[in-house]
Amino acid sequence: MPKAPSERPGKKTASASSASSKKNSGKIAARTGAVSDKKSKNTSTARSKKKNVVNVALQPDFTASAAILDHLHEVVLSRRGSDPSISHSARLLSRGTRKIAQKFGEEAVECLIEAVAGRPRELIGESADVLYHLIVMWVDAGITPEDIWAELKRREGVSGIEEKASRPPQA
Repeated sequence: MPKAPSERPGKKTASASSASSKKNSGKIAARTGAVSDKKSKNTSTARSKKKNVVNVALQPDFTASAAILDHLHEVVLSRRGSDPSISHSARLLSRGTRKIAQKFGEEAVECLIEAVAGRPRELIGESADVLYHLIVMWVDAGITPEDIWAELKRREGVSGIEEKASRPPQA
């Protein structure tokens, strides 16, 4: 099985020199206990000065594909029931659904703040945090990535308006 990257998913840039990048580097690996023997150099980043947009060219490899989410799910799942003093994932899972949901919400708000502030590099990092905490929530709820991928596949080719209209009314 491929090893998880030492950087957070989505945090693949040629230049990781900013303070927040250094501070956040390896956050997912530290949370899950995943280890890597080298950093991926299969990406490049170019920043547009006019629009403050980051374009990330990703090569089709394990570290730059949705497979990393499947692997991260496996790692978090393996931490369920582990010692909370040595695994961030185990600690979150041991604290229950409310705490997991709270952490997910906090990370989602941080993601929104970076988006509104127009800081794409920080948005990438916060997005990785959101995905990690979402996966912890999936593990807590007994949901697998395959469940989500199947739902996305079911919705493929259906307009958002049509899909929402097909949902049963909420009480």
